Amino acid sequence: MFQIDIRKGFLVALLTAALPVALQAQEKDTTDLMASLEKQAAAEKINFTKATFHTTRLIDGHSIENVGKGVLDVKISHRFGTLNKGAYELFGLDNATMRLGFDYGLTPNLMIGIGRSTFEKTYDAFVKFKILRQSSGARNVPISLSYVPTIALKTLKVNDPAKTDSFSSRLYYTHQLLIARKFSNSTSLQLMPTFIHRNLAQGTEPNDILALGIGGRQKLTRRLSLTVEYYYQLPGHKIDSTTNSLSIGFDIETGGHVFQLHFTNSMGMNERNFISETTGKWNKGDILFGFNISRVFNIGKTASRIH
Repeated sequence: MFQIDIRKGFLVALLTAALPVALQAQEKDTTDLMASLEKQAAAEKINFTKATFHTTRLIDGHSIENVGKGVLDVKISHRFGTLNKGAYELFGLDNATMRLGFDYGLTPNLMIGIGRSTFEKTYDAFVKFKILRQSSGARNVPISLSYVPTIALKTLKVNDPAKTDSFSSRLYYTHQLLIARKFSNSTSLQLMPTFIHRNLAQGTEPNDILALGIGGRQKLTRRLSLTVEYYYQLPGHKIDSTTNSLSIGFDIETGGHVFQLHFTNSMGMNERNFISETTGKWNKGDILFGFNISRVFNIGKTASRIH
């Protein structure tokens, strides 16, 4: 009887010693399995890049961003006169042009917009369609890509009876590709190859303008970013009397608003104006101060405000 009790005691002691080891091994196996499943799930997940830029406009031109589905973005843009006007014109502040625009998201990848500028009393409309979206994970896409066709109608009266003044002669068409990459949380870059067609050209001026734009954003603080935008017109496809558009600005994010302050040599605020018809020269002081204000309103079911 004593021998049997010893054996039972030895068995109990052995089981007691082995149980924590078995439980620890099982816990490790479970942890390894969960880690493996999480790693597999992460590999199968597509991580889309967000907030490449603060708003749907870089400065004058479009950025890669879209407003979300069901979101209305109201934009008010001002350009004052040139700084070289001097103190008599309050360094350009006595003169101003403006554009009022309304952008709306039809789907997460498709938005439309209309606007009216006081400069040459121009109406414009555009469609922005996102073709590619930068992502990592299961789908590694290094860039975002959008296509933006724009139409502009100049309604300023022509007082010279010798000039052609038909409806079609007042129309301008622009086609742009937006190619962007967000390199980090602070740095983004965008290329904008652009084609502009003018139905009416004066004298030997070309009807078709070709330009390559480049722009970028460098985040300075959580809510402040430096932005730059430049359009180079290709030789042989530009108006001789024009210069290339260069704009430098700051984006300030304040809750539901994005406030953009900038300096530019371009007066107009639609593509055919600032890309193909800029005449201001930075080295001559033809620099205009301006700002854009963006306010979004959720008027439908949305996924997010910016895509």
